[in-house]
Amino acid sequence: MARDQEPPAETERPATTQAATSLTVAKLAKQLPDATQPQHSSTADEGTRPSRRLWSARRIPAALTALVIAAGAGMLLFDISMVRAGHNAAAWRTRLAHELATRPLDDVWMLTGAALTAALGLWLIILALTPGLRHQLPLNTPGGQNPVRAVLDRDAAALLLRDAAMRVPGVSRARIRVRRHWIKARADIRFRDPGEVKTELTTVLREQRDQLALVHPPRITLRVRQRRN
Repeated sequence: MARDQEPPAETERPATTQAATSLTVAKLAKQLPDATQPQHSSTADEGTRPSRRLWSARRIPAALTALVIAAGAGMLLFDISMVRAGHNAAAWRTRLAHELATRPLDDVWMLTGAALTAALGLWLIILALTPGLRHQLPLNTPGGQNPVRAVLDRDAAALLLRDAAMRVPGVSRARIRVRRHWIKARADIRFRDPGEVKTELTTVLREQRDQLALVHPPRITLRVRQRRN
């Protein structure tokens, strides 16, 4: 007889749920006038803002440069301290000073060393003044008080463009290469007229490129090829 009776908790649960739902609706209705009032937001006023390129940390060039400078400075300071202590100068420093003092400026080794030093210095200057991370494309992001920066990997952009190209009827194979300023697309056509497929494929690739929201949309170069076999 006790099995046929329903527990009292089951009969009270719908009433409790209905009461909680009614209370929640009442609170939302009370807060609705405040929420619907126009708020002065900088995001709505500014819209979207172009995201700048992220700067690379340059850990490997910085570590190598610091290691070379530290090693050279350490060896030089050690040799100077040994000379101050009454010992003779190291053979490598004596030989280097002699070669620099006796060799003419138009010597091959002097010109080679100067060229390598200038190239190394120019490389370090370029690394210091350029952001790097050329494999990442900056995106347009919402503006506001706390702007964010977003980037898209070029391989991911190429994959999205390739998927869009493969959805075009008649395209059997597509190869996409994405660079900072241009997009090179090649497609193989199995059926349909090549002109129609090229026109449709160009439209699809442009729409997909615009959907990526890139700060500087690359230029699209498309080549199609008819494949019968």
